Amino acid sequence: MNFSQLFLIMLARRKIILFTLVMTVATTLLVSLLLPKTYKAVTTLLLTHKGADPLTGMIFPAQLMSGYMATQLDVIQSTSTALMVVDQLGLDQNETVKQQFEDSSDNDKGKGNIRDWLAALLLKNLSVEPSRESSVIRINFKGADPVFVAVMANAFANAYQEISIRLTVEPSQKAAVYFAVQINVLRDRLETAQKKLSQYQQEEGIVNVDYRLDVETARLNELSSQLVMAQGELMGATSGQDNNNRGGEGHNIVTNTLINSLKVSLSQAESRFSDISQKLGSNHPSYAGAKAEVEKLRLELNRHIRATTHNAISREAGIHAALEEQKTRVLALNRARNELQLLVREVEGAQQAYDSAMQRLNQTSLEGQSDLSSVSLLDPAIAPVTPDSPKILLNMFLSVFLGTLLGLGFGLLAEMLDRRIRSAEDLLEVLQAPVLGVMEWGAPKQRRFRLSLPFLKPRLETGRRT
Repeated sequence: MNFSQLFLIMLARRKIILFTLVMTVATTLLVSLLLPKTYKAVTTLLLTHKGADPLTGMIFPAQLMSGYMATQLDVIQSTSTALMVVDQLGLDQNETVKQQFEDSSDNDKGKGNIRDWLAALLLKNLSVEPSRESSVIRINFKGADPVFVAVMANAFANAYQEISIRLTVEPSQKAAVYFAVQINVLRDRLETAQKKLSQYQQEEGIVNVDYRLDVETARLNELSSQLVMAQGELMGATSGQDNNNRGGEGHNIVTNTLINSLKVSLSQAESRFSDISQKLGSNHPSYAGAKAEVEKLRLELNRHIRATTHNAISREAGIHAALEEQKTRVLALNRARNELQLLVREVEGAQQAYDSAMQRLNQTSLEGQSDLSSVSLLDPAIAPVTPDSPKILLNMFLSVFLGTLLGLGFGLLAEMLDRRIRSAEDLLEVLQAPVLGVMEWGAPKQRRFRLSLPFLKPRLETGRRT
């Protein structure tokens, strides 16, 4: 079937097509006029929520939270929000509503309560539209009464604000209770750690853990210095005694005043004895006296040198023993101080945990008492003047389009049920024989409009035979 044949069929079945079109348009117009008018009220909200975790205190911008806007839409359309609207407006206390609920319960044999029934009815007429690139939400409510739909749209906005406050406050209140319990545990832990630290300090007698302020350590360092000096003096005394036997002198011997004076006296006595021995003989009384004086001074000097060496040995041994004892005491003190450091760190950790928990408790307590909403009412709903539906002009346009399609469909269906010859091409397709000519009965002298169109002229085939 080509376009010319389709056009001829449309012309032949134009009554069916026009009748279908007229009936479709008339039916649509009648239904649009008979349908009850529905009004729609719109409330616009702005979201400024920044999602603070009540336990950690970390703040996440809402734009970074996946599914945040979809979550808010679900909250608005939740049963809890609808029940809050019912409670705020007192719809379940209306006698007419109660009678309607009883009638519907008798018909449907339902077992729900009136609040859930009203919430379900309200949610059927509620729709929420988010903005594509902003944090704006539109709450739409449809109904037969323009004032009622405006009241309901604003009621859902107010209920959503209240729900958002509860969703923020309730986690903070629960977190505050949790931190209050933990505060008691942390306080007990801190008190226990402080008692252990105080008891250990009293038992060990340690006031400070700083090594630089320790008297015992300072005493150990002083004894170490004294031991080094005593060992030096001992080495000098020993070497001095040996050197004295060989005619030398040690360091401690030189620094001893008594020994130095004895040396001076001995030197003078030896000088006099040398002079006398050159002048007098060995039997002379002066010679014997000078010699006896030299021997006496030498014996006195040797005795003092031996006494000095013995004192140096005794002093070095005493200092060494005192040093070992002090070292043992310092090592024990260091072990006690290490244990004390562990107790101090335990106290500091318990104090830090207690302070952090107390800070979070104060913060969550304030958040739990806050009534600030993260939802702002941008544009409240007002009673609409014009109905939202039915839209007569749109329905008429759609009915014309649909009626035309239906008319064409019914025309083609009628043609398929009652096929007729409408052109020479139809004869060619049916008889498979050439068409020699076309005769028109009852045609006016002036050619009909449909035959004057060049694309409607039949294409005659003379050379085609069956």
